[in-house]
Amino acid sequence: MAFTLYSLLEATLLCLNAVCVLHEERFLAKIGWATDHRGFGEAPGMKTQIMNLIRSIRTVMRIPLIGLNIVTIIFKLLLG
Repeated sequence: MAFTLYSLLEATLLCLNAVCVLHEERFLAKIGWATDHRGFGEAPGMKTQIMNLIRSIRTVMRIPLIGLNIVTIIFKLLLG
């Protein structure tokens, strides 16, 4: 299997799908990554920034991921 641009895009799509599937209360709270509240004026830590990134990806990429997944499935069905 050759490393192509399509395989790189497909791997990125799969990683974005994995991030969007993470459930905050069921999975992330069990490993200690639940929503934490920090005080006013405190700099956010690395964990808070990662959680904000996960929430942002889940919010912004929901509709585009549906379309990209449909295109990828059709592409795989037609071309193998």
